[in-house]
Amino acid sequence: MTGRSVSAPPSLAERVRRHIAEERLEATQATLVTAVRREADAAVLGDPTVRRLAGRVRDQLVGAGPLAPLLADPAVTDVLVNGVQVWVDRGHGLHRAAVDVGGPDDVRRLAQRLAAACGRRLDDGLPYADARLSDGTRLHAVLPPVATTGPYLSLRTFRQRPFSLDDLVRQGTVPPALAAVLTSVVEARLAYLVTGGTGTGKTTLLATLLGLVPPTERIVLVEDSAELRPVHPHVVTLQARTSNVEGAGAVGLTDLVRQALRMRPDRVVVGECRGAEIVDLLGALNTGHEGGAGTLHANAPSDVPARLEALGMLGGLPRAALHAQAVAALQVILQVRRLSRGRVLDSVGVLLPTGEQHLATVIAAWQRGRGAGPGAPALARLLSERGVAVPPVLGCRG
Repeated sequence: MTGRSVSAPPSLAERVRRHIAEERLEATQATLVTAVRREADAAVLGDPTVRRLAGRVRDQLVGAGPLAPLLADPAVTDVLVNGVQVWVDRGHGLHRAAVDVGGPDDVRRLAQRLAAACGRRLDDGLPYADARLSDGTRLHAVLPPVATTGPYLSLRTFRQRPFSLDDLVRQGTVPPALAAVLTSVVEARLAYLVTGGTGTGKTTLLATLLGLVPPTERIVLVEDSAELRPVHPHVVTLQARTSNVEGAGAVGLTDLVRQALRMRPDRVVVGECRGAEIVDLLGALNTGHEGGAGTLHANAPSDVPARLEALGMLGGLPRAALHAQAVAALQVILQVRRLSRGRVLDSVGVLLPTGEQHLATVIAAWQRGRGAGPGAPALARLLSERGVAVPPVLGCRG
């Protein structure tokens, strides 16, 4: 068998499935190895091959099936299935993957199995599901007829390995001169938002910056799906909960932000601001909880005030009050962007009141390819007022 790929015989997975069902066994690796030995000719295959076959069968029974090797690839960030076409992103855009997922019915069964493993319903009555797999991978699935040429699966991988700021500098995500600025922002306890589009690396940058928080401080994370894994000795996470099949039991981010404030946080962090919870976060940052952070979807820094305004309206906060709260609560906006060569920190801005109505406006303190901007003196002043040395990059233009 050496040198040849090993695949489970067509009927082996079904025989193992039947054996486990009849014996009412849990599909653990050890159980599957025993079942494969029973159903296959182990004397001919040998122990290494039996273990590999057990792994393949497990993928077919409870795992991601033919998508499992892609999800195990540390370079892969996203796996997308359109009908029977598989696309993969390894950080440089989407490319077709030569993976055989069978027919549409096979993809449908795979989607339903993955959703069921997360306690989610996925059928004709509810043809879409948003869930999180046991390894942290985010799953979204849509079935026909809603998915006209589907089923559609979207899988975003979760990597346990966190990045340090030095890692991001080596990868080209953060310019070397900006590393000192980011460190100073965290040290000065300035509140900041990491903004950008989908898949630009907002969560990665936020987790990295949280790793710079002094170990004597307590970080309380509030997330819709637990993704942030900062390298820090004192982190507690609150995760939102969707309603059950009866439509009860939901716990939203707004409730969790309020709970976080009762947990003696030094820094309150909302993994992704996308609803009325922005009102509670701004309220927290305005009542002595400095150094908080979060992420926000925005195509450009100039769009951030409008996004905050829209979210504030969901929480019943009038426009003028929202802008006043935002200016008082937030100081720094870190915009990330996805380029053909990878994800990069595109700009650092400061949130300042402008005009007669004192509306919040993002002024660039640094921009990729341009250097220090008109907001650099304001950011330098914020750092200096808090006793933090001003990085040289903020003291020059160009």
